[in-house]
Amino acid sequence: MPHTLDKENFQSFGVVCEQKNNNKNQESTKNTKSSEPTAILPSSLGCASFRKDYGLKYAYLAGGMYRGIASKELVTALANTGLMGFLGTGGRAIKDIEHDIVHIQKTLAEGQAYGMNLVANLDSPDIELATVELYLKYGIRCIEAAAFIRITPALVLYRLQGLYQDAQGIVRSSNKVIAKLSRPEVASHFLSPAPMRVVQQLLEANKITTEQAQLSQSVFMCDDICVEADSGGHTDRGLPAVLLPSIQSLRNQKVAEYGFAHVPRVGLGGGIGTPSSAAAAFMMGADFILTGSINQCTVEAGTSDTVKNMLQNINVQDTDYAPAGDMFESGAKVQVLKKGVFFAARANKLFQLYQQYDSLDALPDKLKTQLQDKYFNMSFDAIWRQTKAYLLATGRPEDVTRAEQDSKYKMARVFRWYFAHSMKLAFSGDEQARVNFQVHTGPSLGAFNQWVKGTELESWQNRHVDKIADKLMRDTAELMNAKVRQLLAANLAYK
Repeated sequence: MPHTLDKENFQSFGVVCEQKNNNKNQESTKNTKSSEPTAILPSSLGCASFRKDYGLKYAYLAGGMYRGIASKELVTALANTGLMGFLGTGGRAIKDIEHDIVHIQKTLAEGQAYGMNLVANLDSPDIELATVELYLKYGIRCIEAAAFIRITPALVLYRLQGLYQDAQGIVRSSNKVIAKLSRPEVASHFLSPAPMRVVQQLLEANKITTEQAQLSQSVFMCDDICVEADSGGHTDRGLPAVLLPSIQSLRNQKVAEYGFAHVPRVGLGGGIGTPSSAAAAFMMGADFILTGSINQCTVEAGTSDTVKNMLQNINVQDTDYAPAGDMFESGAKVQVLKKGVFFAARANKLFQLYQQYDSLDALPDKLKTQLQDKYFNMSFDAIWRQTKAYLLATGRPEDVTRAEQDSKYKMARVFRWYFAHSMKLAFSGDEQARVNFQVHTGPSLGAFNQWVKGTELESWQNRHVDKIADKLMRDTAELMNAKVRQLLAANLAYK
C-alpha cells in the first residue's frame, strides 16, 4: 500500500499549519473530507511556546557579537519589529555596557523583547560577576550565555535571583537564560539544577536568600539552548546535522530525569544565512534559529564601514580558522575573514612559534625582525610595556609577576597583544592597516551575499537587521511550501 502525505504527516515537519476551508470545494465534494493544509507561514515556523514566552513575531534571534558589533541600534531595530537581538558585551567596559542598557531601555516600550550577551571570562571571573550584577541592577530579563564550559557563580547568581513560585506552586525564573553551546557535556550542565556548592557559596556571601537556594534545585540552569554549529568567531566546527539531534536527545533525557515543569527549547545557530539553511534547521526540528555573521554586514552593526565593504563581497570560501586571542595558549579557534587580509596566516604562525619556542629570546633573529617590523610594527619591549600597563590597570598584578618570572608566558602575553590590536584596527577601519584586520565571520555571510546578489540587499547600505530577518523567514516559508508541494505532487503521481 503506498504511503500518503496527509495533514498529519505534514505537521511532523516541525511547522504549525491550519486547515483551509474552501466553500467551492466543499460544495463539489460534499461526501469527501479535504485534508489539504494551508501554506506554511513564517510566523508558524519553530516552536509556538518559544515565540509566546519571549513575545516574538518569529522564532528568530540575532546573537550578540563581540565588542558591540551587535549594537544598541541593532537590538532596538529588531525589538521595534517584534524580534529579539542580544547586545554584544564581550570585551567591553562595564560603563559602556551600562550606557547602552540605559539607551535601550529609554528607547523601547514595555514588553518589547531584547537581551544581553554574557560571555564566559576565564581570565577575569570578577568582570563576569560585575556584568551580571549590572544586569540585575537594570532588571535585564534575558541573557545569552556564550562560551561557558561550566556553570559559574555569576550565572547561578543571575538565575537564582529571578526565582519565584507561581500560583500553582511551580518554580519559575523571571531571569531567562538562553545557553549558546556546541558540546553535549556543556549542555548537560545547563540541563541540570545549579551546582549546590556554588549555591552554598552565594548563600554564605549573602548574594541570594535561603528561599532562592532551596528553589534552585527545582529548575534547570537554562530556559532554552541554542546549539551553535560551525560559526563566525569562536567555533568548535560542529556539524548541525550531528549536533542538533544530539542535544535534542540529551534534552529529552534530562526532562524525563528531573520532571521539571519547563521543557527547554532547542534552537540552532551557526551557518544560517539563506532560506535553504533556515529551512534545514526547522526541518530538523529546531525550535528557533539564531543568526550572526549576516548581521555584521548591516547598517546597524557596530563595526567600521571599511569592514562592511569587505564583507559584502565575500563568498563561502573566503573565511579561515585562527587561534582565539582570549584563549591563545589552549589552541581554541575562531573563524575569521581570509579574503584581503593576512591575519589568519599570521595568527597561526604566532601559535606555531609559541608551541616551538620557550621565549622571545629563543626566536631566531630573522623571525624577531619579521614579527616586530611586519606583523606588529612595534618592538617586543614596547608591546610588553603596553601589556603590563593594561594588566595593572585591570587589577591583574599576578599576571605581570608571572610573566616576569615565566618567559614562555611572557611570550604568550606579547603574542596576545597582536590579537587585541588586530581587532581594534578592524573597528577603526584604517585602510592602511587592513592586512592585519581581525574580522570574525563565517561562510553563511558568503552564502547570503550570493542569495541577495542583484537585489536591493546586495549593498550593505540597504541591509537592515529587521528587514533581513523578515525576508529570511518569509522566503524560508515559501521554500518549504514549494518543497511540500513537490512532495505532494510526487505522492499523487506515485498513487
